[in-house]
Amino acid sequence: MALYECTLIARQDISNAQVDTLGDDVSAMISEGAGSVTKREYWGLRTLHFRIKKNRKGHYLFLNIDAPAPAIHEMERRLRLNEDVIRYMTVKVEELEEAPSAMMQKNDRPERGPRRGGDRGDRPDRGDRPDRGDRPDRGDRPDRGDRPDRGPRGDRGDRGDRRPQREGGE
Repeated sequence: MALYECTLIARQDISNAQVDTLGDDVSAMISEGAGSVTKREYWGLRTLHFRIKKNRKGHYLFLNIDAPAPAIHEMERRLRLNEDVIRYMTVKVEELEEAPSAMMQKNDRPERGPRRGGDRGDRPDRGDRPDRGDRPDRGDRPDRGDRPDRGPRGDRGDRGDRRPQREGGE
């Protein structure tokens, strides 16, 4: 039998119990086709990078599957018909990872140490900076119409139409 990894995304408005039931249904589909699900991970409700079928979030479920190809085709057919599943992807792999996936390991990493510079006590307070005083007055700005290189506002002369003129005129 071949080895597969399947990741599926369920709608955001279903409950965790319904996602668990969906995982059980997928396992049952694979079992009907003489295969087995060796690992199942729930990655949680995560924000999608773009909207999919009007959903901004989705429940992620990851499965390691050992099954023949017809069982995988039947599972994918049923996932397409299931209204709770908004995306799925099944990939054939050489071997299955028994350890937790990278998504599960990310949550288990230890806390980060303090930043370099400590608690940023070496930075001056914003009120103590001498360059933060009142800015000097710049004076009044001239009207745009008073500029010698332009006529009154709205009169742009030949600069208004930037398209090249055709020979013979328009």
